Amino acid sequence: MTINAVLLAVVIMLGLSLARVHVVLSLLVGALAGGLIAGLGIADTLEVFQEGIRNGAQIALSYALLGAFAVAIAHSGLPQSLAGAVIKRIDNAGTGVGAGGMIKYTLFAGLVMMSCFSQNLIPIHIAFIPLLVPPLLLAFNRMHIDRRLIACLLTFGLVTTYMFIPYGFGDIYLNQIMLKNVGEAGIDISDISVTKAMALPALGMFIGLLTAVFISYRKPRHYQQLAIDKAARDKVVENDALSKTASNAGSQNKTKTLVALAAIVTAFVVQLYTDSLLLGSMFGFGVFMATGVVKWRDADTVFNDGIKLMAMIGFIMITAQGFAEVMKATGEIAPLIDGATTLFAGNKAIAALVMLGIGLVVTMGIGSSFSTIPIIAAIYVPLCISLGFSPLATVAIIGTAGALGDAGSPASDSTLGPTSGLNVDGQHDHIRDSVVPTFLHYNIPLLAFGWIAAMVL
Repeated sequence: MTINAVLLAVVIMLGLSLARVHVVLSLLVGALAGGLIAGLGIADTLEVFQEGIRNGAQIALSYALLGAFAVAIAHSGLPQSLAGAVIKRIDNAGTGVGAGGMIKYTLFAGLVMMSCFSQNLIPIHIAFIPLLVPPLLLAFNRMHIDRRLIACLLTFGLVTTYMFIPYGFGDIYLNQIMLKNVGEAGIDISDISVTKAMALPALGMFIGLLTAVFISYRKPRHYQQLAIDKAARDKVVENDALSKTASNAGSQNKTKTLVALAAIVTAFVVQLYTDSLLLGSMFGFGVFMATGVVKWRDADTVFNDGIKLMAMIGFIMITAQGFAEVMKATGEIAPLIDGATTLFAGNKAIAALVMLGIGLVVTMGIGSSFSTIPIIAAIYVPLCISLGFSPLATVAIIGTAGALGDAGSPASDSTLGPTSGLNVDGQHDHIRDSVVPTFLHYNIPLLAFGWIAAMVL
């Protein structure tokens, strides 16, 4: 019995990541191991890996522009104003349990809404996290909130929205990628409602969120009060002092807020009509420059800060593209799926479970749901037809199999984004505090409810 190269590569990558080896090195070692096991040789494996990196250049540029747009939004003062308002509300609430609880759950709801909007309404993806979350760490520490819960809140919005709501990133995932590939593989998609197909898997994600909020991370967790807290407090005091001493501070803040909203709307409209986050971010940044919120002399600095903000995430995503390219080049994704079909024996329940499990492995290795769908759709559609699954159930299986592993993958931006905001003071580990919690709370219920959808639709 031979070892499947894809499965081995994913296991090695995940094992090294859990052992606290840097994600980039884990991806590289996993890719080399998979290539060698598949017989590609070192030279060919590296060549394919580098080809994947080249294909990820557009990702890097898009992330750079997203970072610049996000820094421009921060330059307008919106994130700091929000953080300051929350901190002052905490101070004014005193020690009352009811008041503190109201602020806490309102904050939770706001974070979930922002992460949802970043996928569909305001297409800045994860770029808002390292700008909005660090100023709020003081508030989190004051209320002794477990940061693993914050990671789960953010990841819920980042994943559930695109896999359920067909707008923005959801339109790309559900319509432009999933339905397109399903249709090309031989199913009539004219009467298929992707929202109906993905409703049960989305419900599973919501149950995972409720479990994280009310069960797993309900207890207080204490963090050290480090420099980030002092900086946040100083910023609040500074803003309060400015508002009292400057007669025109209120009007200036209102103007910047309106400009920021106009830039966000512009970015959304451009992205909607061009299907390009890159262009949307560029036009949104242009609004800040044209109105003077980002002055011409500061534009270069703001843009550079945006690139720095997203550099590590972009680099990991590029490396993940190289890893994915090697996995495809091994030619062993199809044998992994075909080998599992021997377990089916015509049993639809086992077939659905195995297909979802393979989707979990493939997505965790590639780190992108959007890249997984084209790989599995061509194989899953004929298989689902032969086993008697309805078109709606087939879409549910493929959509869920693609989304499985996005939460909980060390190389996914759905986990990298929360870590970038929560670990600015070095008290939030990417693997143990972002990857493992999101894996447990979202992949398990998503697997269960995706299976139920396959059985009942």
